[in-house]
Amino acid sequence: MTLAPLAPDPAWTGARRAASVLVTGAGGPAGVAVVRRLVALGHRVVAVDADATAAGLALADAGLVVPRATSRAFVDVLVAVCTLHGVDALIGTVAEELPALAAGADQLAAVGVATWLPDPAAVEACCDKATFAARMHAAGVPHPACAAEVTEIARVPGPWIVKPRTGRGSRGVRALDDQAAVVAALLEDTTLIAQTRLSGREFTADALVARDGRLLAVVPRWRDETKAGISVKGTTFDSSAVTTVVADALAAVRLTGPANVQGFVADDGRATVVEINPRFSGGLPLTLAAGADVVSTYLVGIRDASAPLPPLSFRAGVRMSRYFAETYTSEDGAPVDDPCTGTAVSR
Repeated sequence: MTLAPLAPDPAWTGARRAASVLVTGAGGPAGVAVVRRLVALGHRVVAVDADATAAGLALADAGLVVPRATSRAFVDVLVAVCTLHGVDALIGTVAEELPALAAGADQLAAVGVATWLPDPAAVEACCDKATFAARMHAAGVPHPACAAEVTEIARVPGPWIVKPRTGRGSRGVRALDDQAAVVAALLEDTTLIAQTRLSGREFTADALVARDGRLLAVVPRWRDETKAGISVKGTTFDSSAVTTVVADALAAVRLTGPANVQGFVADDGRATVVEINPRFSGGLPLTLAAGADVVSTYLVGIRDASAPLPPLSFRAGVRMSRYFAETYTSEDGAPVDDPCTGTAVSR
């Protein structure tokens, strides 16, 4: 798998001209889930990632390595990939790529690639945890008290969670019980913030918001077990309290498209939002299994901005237990048989 091929994809030339969907971030759980769903529905999928060993590259019809979004060449390479592979729609699954994609939307549109990207201001509000806390406070959405400066610690009750102002998963997150330790941490690293550590049961809600702000789906699930910040066991549930706080939080940041909202439900049933990720979640397969096909609905909205998108329903009480699976590639390009199934699984 190499950087953008220099010859047109034979699957796109000649008689076969079925439009393809480009999925970025094919190495992450969300990217893998989106690729798998689209392939299962019969779409032709082109997956890209900055990592040549990303698992999703082997699951798609075509897998390609592209520069990171911080590279000046990122959008140019995506445009080349889309042109050569007949892509007409793009789904980004990495929040950090969204500003670059938004900046390059006109370039992509010029070669026939439709996008549906959130407002960069909404992405910034979600990705900066201090800004997000301030936005929730201003909108009256339940959110843990937050301190971005040492001078603000006194108004943030303990115990505390200290974490990077920007970041994903559980990277750099510490639970502290001593205020002096919190002060020391913030003095040592000015990129950290401190929040009151919430008690109760942790949830994630997958959501899809229409371009006009209508809430099309909220699918809450308990995070029954997590590893490295990714849910490996979960159960969907129905809660008006969670749906309301999720809707209010999304409206406060004016986010559209896919999102996953994380928070806690206290013992008395009150729901509190901790953060919003402006992308599909790593636990997306559970939402799909529960009946809310947010991927297909989002793709329809990408390809036709005026399409009437229906609200989505889901089943509560659907459980997920995750396990490892493997993809295989070979340096000579020859298929590699899966030792568990006996079928060729490389592309």
